[in-house]
Amino acid sequence: MSRTAGPDASEPGAHPVGRRRFIGYVLAGTTLVTAAGLLPAAGAAAEEGARAADLTDVVDLNDVMTLAAEPTAYLIRVEVHDDGTVSFALPRAEVGQGITTSTAMLIAEEMDLPVDRVRVTLADARPELLFNQLTGGSNTTISTYTPVRVAAALARRRLLEAAAAELGTGIDGLTVRDGVVSDGSGRSRDFGSLAAAAASARTERAEVRLKAPGDFTVIGAPRGRVDALDAVTGRKKFAMDLDVPDALPTMVCRAPTINGTVGSVANLEEVARMPGVTDAGVVSTGVAVRAATFGQCIDAVRALDVSWEAGTVDGMSDDDVLRDLGRAEAPMLPRPPFSSTVDEKFTFHFRSNSALEPNCAIADVRPGSAEVWAGLKAPIVARGAIAARLGLPPGAVTVHVTESGGSFGRKLFFDAALEAAEASRLFGKPVKLMWHRADDTRQGRTQPMATSRVRISHIGDRVLRYDQRHTGVSTDLGHGFGDVITAMAAEIPGLDGTFAQVFFQLSQATSYDFGLGGRLLNEVGRGFNTGSMRNVYSPNVVCARELVVDRLARELGRDPYEFRRDHLKDERSRAVLDKVAEVGAWGREMPPDTAQGIAFMHEYKADCAVLVEIDCRRETVERPVRNGVAGPRVTKVVLAVDVGLAVNPLGLEAQMQGGVMDGIALALTSGLHLEDGHFLEASWDNYFYTRQWNVPPEFEVIVMPGTGEPGGAGELAVAPAQAAVACAYGRATGTMPTTFPVNHGEPSFEPVPTVPPVPAPPADGLDHVD
Repeated sequence: MSRTAGPDASEPGAHPVGRRRFIGYVLAGTTLVTAAGLLPAAGAAAEEGARAADLTDVVDLNDVMTLAAEPTAYLIRVEVHDDGTVSFALPRAEVGQGITTSTAMLIAEEMDLPVDRVRVTLADARPELLFNQLTGGSNTTISTYTPVRVAAALARRRLLEAAAAELGTGIDGLTVRDGVVSDGSGRSRDFGSLAAAAASARTERAEVRLKAPGDFTVIGAPRGRVDALDAVTGRKKFAMDLDVPDALPTMVCRAPTINGTVGSVANLEEVARMPGVTDAGVVSTGVAVRAATFGQCIDAVRALDVSWEAGTVDGMSDDDVLRDLGRAEAPMLPRPPFSSTVDEKFTFHFRSNSALEPNCAIADVRPGSAEVWAGLKAPIVARGAIAARLGLPPGAVTVHVTESGGSFGRKLFFDAALEAAEASRLFGKPVKLMWHRADDTRQGRTQPMATSRVRISHIGDRVLRYDQRHTGVSTDLGHGFGDVITAMAAEIPGLDGTFAQVFFQLSQATSYDFGLGGRLLNEVGRGFNTGSMRNVYSPNVVCARELVVDRLARELGRDPYEFRRDHLKDERSRAVLDKVAEVGAWGREMPPDTAQGIAFMHEYKADCAVLVEIDCRRETVERPVRNGVAGPRVTKVVLAVDVGLAVNPLGLEAQMQGGVMDGIALALTSGLHLEDGHFLEASWDNYFYTRQWNVPPEFEVIVMPGTGEPGGAGELAVAPAQAAVACAYGRATGTMPTTFPVNHGEPSFEPVPTVPPVPAPPADGLDHVD
């Protein structure tokens, strides 16, 4: 269930986008093509309001990404075709978050065109876009909101001018509805018939005025996804669905420990003669096999007899990593004179960054050129890395971005695309490479293990300082800001830590008026395959913060909700917190061993509050689950979100629901066990993401009335959801959790062998059918 309120442009603080003029470009061509410019003649950015001084209140990571994208924003193009449809190649990756839908809505709004006549595809890697082709940091809608609208509005203007010329009337006497221009006397022209006449023989600059929010009919209206039917009927095309000629299934036999390499292969020629197998050979990450079917690839992988060299973390287990983190932890500053402190340290275990869609790519490498298809959120960086791996000039490599399944940040990296390119070069044939589920869990990207120490110094209710020291295994930020230069900088020893620290500081907001203080990141070790899991540092940082806020409130005899409310920085923040407290009936009487939890987060010009109820009764926690853990159950979630203007409230609701599922998993069940240089988990059957039995039966998302421009939403719900669940768990059990996930301990399953790397399929399915 959700509640949605549309934007109200008359409210104080509304962003005057509708009163701004912009410069756009009409591009030379035989049919109408327009592009955006970003030269407003008037207007200024929305005021952030009454927030107290904090770095992210001045500039945050999203601001940096948006500003970096602006110089190339005009390189996007809206094209009007003679059939009356409009197309747009979005320089971002659709990974299930619904940006193709929201982008189509922006274009439809400015052009007065039905949404189903707008075709949004994904742009190939375009190095000239520089920082403008990275999908991450909840930045897509923020950075594309104005450029896309400018290009669409200019297209509409040109079509009106063409219609006025044909009908012999002025533009002011024309109206547009559903892609048809009318003059009021019964004469009309559709967009398709005007496309050629509206085109320009040369590129021209032109001024355009955007619609005012009060005139919106599409933006802000809930809408189902444009690709929903294709997705649920199997017609949507993902990378593995593409029919690239002669691209046969390919898989890689991987080492038993993380990043182990091939020493020798005893039976390579024998495996190459197995049924269906066309090729087998050593690549940098293992032994690649190409066959007629993936089943035959699996048979070949399981048959390989490989002697492996050591990996990068051989012999290491969880306790070894924790000792390294303890040695690297930065000291806290002394507490202020006469103050009391609340101190706590939290541990967050490795979590899998495995996406729901298996890691996959198609590659066709030929002498002097390469072509690759994959779901990529940093395609420019991927193109450069593939070119370097193959020894080709970047211009010889074409990278196509395909629509993808859920990402969790995994598709910021392009491991499968690199492997596919390497295998295709080795075999001299196109390949369709896919990782096995066990590959992604054991050798794929992870959210790093980390500890977070929090200290709040206070005198009574007055908080004087808030300090946090976050220490973790290094997060690979090798994608940079989506361009080759920052990607290289993020990998240079000595600069990598600086890059991570900047990323950390620009992405973390204190949210509360807690006086002075500071956050500091310290990272160690580079032997693990890590990545920017959804919301990156925020879930762990915010979870630790909110738990200590709960503890301080308890020690002061304060209600956790009221204490938070008193220290939030502005009315907008308090409004979302008040809303979940009201709708969720905060403070209601609860049975023993059950409790409510509440948490708040401000990030990227958006606010989110989450209230949960949790059941920690013995009969719930100890109910039997085959090869798994039951643990507590979250029974209710109420979430309120204010992202400013919500382009598609229904899509925003879906984003929030998915983020909450992530947060529940991170708090309760999702963790990896490192033992002797490898992870014990080997697929989704023993990596415990939120299962159906832990999905809350009561779930309500409230979209607050928003004004101005959109804020970041893609990752917003993860951290406060994890924190709210952790706080509820602490209140229900009487013991604040300090290790996550709370069910992390001895594995509840029998680990499958690491050799061969692809586990045998289960043969006892019928034994478990009721």
